[in-house]
Amino acid sequence: MHVPAFLPAVSWRIPRRAAAAVVVLVFAAASFAATISGVVTDVTGARVSGANVTLISNGKVVASAISTADGRFEILTGLSGRFFLVVSAAKLRQLQTPDFYASQLDSIERNIVLEPEWVRESIVVTATGIPTPQPQTSAATTVLSSQLDLALRTDLVSALRLMPGAQVVQTGQMGAQTSLFIRGGDSDDNKVLVDGVDAGDLGNQFDFGPLSTTAVESAEVYRGPDSGLFGAGAESGVVSLTTPHGTTSFPSLILEGDEGDFSTSHEDAELAGAHKKLDYLGAFSWLQTANDLPNDAYHVATTAANLGYALNGATQIRGTIHYGVDATGVPNAWDFYHVADDATEKDQNIFLSASIDNHTTASFHNEVRYGLTRKREQEYLWQTSGTPVPAADYSTDYCFGPETLGNAVTIAGANGYSATGQAVLDCSIYSSQLVSNRDAVIYRGDISFTPHLYGLIGFQYEDERGAEPNSSYYPSVERSNYDYQAAVHGDFKDRFFYSLGGSLEHYSLFGVQTPPRGGASYYVFHPRHGVFSGTRALFNYGESDREPTLLEQDESLYSFLVANGAQSTIQQLHISKIGAPQDRTYEGGAEQTFLSQHVLFRANYFHNEFGRQIEAVGLDLIPELLPNLTAAQQQQLEQVLVANNAYELTINSEAFSAQGVEGTVESGIGKNIFLRGGYTYLNAVVQRSFTNDDEALLGPIPTFDGIPVGPYSPLEGARPFRRAPHTGFISATFTRKKLSGVFSSAFASRSDDSTYLEGEDATGTNANGLLLPNRNLDYGYTKIDLGGSYQFRSWMDIYAQGENLLDNQHIAPIGYPSLPFNVRAGLRVAWGLRRR
Repeated sequence: MHVPAFLPAVSWRIPRRAAAAVVVLVFAAASFAATISGVVTDVTGARVSGANVTLISNGKVVASAISTADGRFEILTGLSGRFFLVVSAAKLRQLQTPDFYASQLDSIERNIVLEPEWVRESIVVTATGIPTPQPQTSAATTVLSSQLDLALRTDLVSALRLMPGAQVVQTGQMGAQTSLFIRGGDSDDNKVLVDGVDAGDLGNQFDFGPLSTTAVESAEVYRGPDSGLFGAGAESGVVSLTTPHGTTSFPSLILEGDEGDFSTSHEDAELAGAHKKLDYLGAFSWLQTANDLPNDAYHVATTAANLGYALNGATQIRGTIHYGVDATGVPNAWDFYHVADDATEKDQNIFLSASIDNHTTASFHNEVRYGLTRKREQEYLWQTSGTPVPAADYSTDYCFGPETLGNAVTIAGANGYSATGQAVLDCSIYSSQLVSNRDAVIYRGDISFTPHLYGLIGFQYEDERGAEPNSSYYPSVERSNYDYQAAVHGDFKDRFFYSLGGSLEHYSLFGVQTPPRGGASYYVFHPRHGVFSGTRALFNYGESDREPTLLEQDESLYSFLVANGAQSTIQQLHISKIGAPQDRTYEGGAEQTFLSQHVLFRANYFHNEFGRQIEAVGLDLIPELLPNLTAAQQQQLEQVLVANNAYELTINSEAFSAQGVEGTVESGIGKNIFLRGGYTYLNAVVQRSFTNDDEALLGPIPTFDGIPVGPYSPLEGARPFRRAPHTGFISATFTRKKLSGVFSSAFASRSDDSTYLEGEDATGTNANGLLLPNRNLDYGYTKIDLGGSYQFRSWMDIYAQGENLLDNQHIAPIGYPSLPFNVRAGLRVAWGLRRR
């Protein structure tokens, strides 16, 4: 060391004891410090060097680091508490991680994946069972976030239309029953999860109509069979909803309320925060509306909570609950009667998850979850409506007694055909209930053998109970189901990514199934600068199955015939016990980025083969099915079934294929505008139908002007009902400082359907009632929504949302007028949230 000449000479040597003391202190401080380390990569798995990694606690920067050439970073802190990381790198979007707890001596690993700045490629779980960047999977997934897609919406109905391959059908207005069809599959073919807990009825039925967006952080939708990871029920897809948790080191409170057309009002409150090892969130919302039809008022109350506690940096326990109560009027198909039923449908749903999550080592992760599902559904017809029919003219098809008629109407289909008459509206007052209870224990473990190979094992046990309490004809049902899963996921040199797995299922209703699944993707060209800036090819194969619903089991044609001594009919028609519908899927596609990853284009071809699907057989076939009984006995049996709200019987007799092409494109324009659009072509064809196969025995197929009509299910060669061949969407979001806006549009072409009005109408002029040809019976539609918000104080926003700007009345199926153009506007106030 050079010493200036004007300074006195001194010794700069440090005594050995002092140096040793300094070294000891440094090592002692490090030994009592928490270590946060990990690897920063982009979505393709490539390591990112030079990334800024900042550790923040209580709103202050605690420490920071720069990722090295291999993407690694390490931060030491002597503090204990809750932290989160903010990570940024050139040409990649800045990321803020979920918060976590760390104490002294803890070693926390947080691997970071940064997205391209101009497109959105999320971390997904449903594809592999392990959080994985979308470009490292071959699966077709879409993530709807609370910030971009759900912020101004009170339900998921319209948001679910903004993805390829998905069709949403709501039979009425707000709160009405809503079904999701993915890639041509039936609406029961989707597994719906709330925080990892199966939220469907026994056999997978799920109504999206009353599902609120309150306390929903994201909705991840997987398109394709996924029974290998999630068991029976994931035949066409998986919808996984997650609950947010508290992050601020102080209580943050959000209150919002709005008013709108049709006496609509909506209020929402959320309280969240974190303190040391504890994080908490509680939310409540209320929505009510009169809708636009008589007897169609709807309300829903939703309560949700998320409570987490970190035992240490490696282990945390968490509990979440969603409780929803709703009631909606059921005016029936208004266009068929022009008289509204005085009926109500009610639901009470509880979804509870309790989990223990442990990172045993940096490479071995375990999770054990208990799931509870409690669902109650009731439907009441309080009094009959319409015009009473004279006793001499009572129908013998269904009512077997007093009946009422709707007004004289002309029903016009989108196919140009029409029919005029009066349809039977009501028979007598009734009530029905459906109870679905489920308790489940789920284990998932994943291990990183190397940075390029992961393994997953899982086990699930379900105890299911179902009942129809108002029915004296059907007994209660109990099912015990076991499911064992195993999978591997890996890559070769960050270019070839693969996933292989399957499950061994043992379900008490249908026995053993072993659905496999596999997928692979290959980067022909890695993302880079240039016009054509990255090319990826992908392939998927999978098999899946579904557990029959409680109603499908109760109304089994096989069980009905056995109970009534019709073994000869069973043998003649080759009718078997109700079993599991099945699906086999092949998929191939490509992904291309343009203009240095400013534009992302995806295209997929899929081919589904659905076999042993369950279809309905009308009660009017009982005379042919039970020739061993007298006419009086047959009629008495029909009366018993109708009294127990069973208007049809079920059988595994349908098979159909569904193949098509999905295409999506997305791009960011600057940092303020994000555009996304998609189109799906679906070619679905029924290959086998009970109505066609047994026409000789059961009588001729109904016709309209010589055109064969499937009154309850589609005929062979036709399309499955309510699945349009052409669908698409466009969405645009704009954010800049205090202003944000969201535009979305969804469209669908005409689709096949039935009026389900078989039988002689009141005038006697139409031998088949008010049936119309199935082909293109439902109208096509375009639905446009527009919303936005403005922050005029740091703690206050105003917002508005307009729905159905084109005032389209044919978004719902034939017979059900859609909610007209409507607007909601309101105020949102927040205390504490933005201080993070």
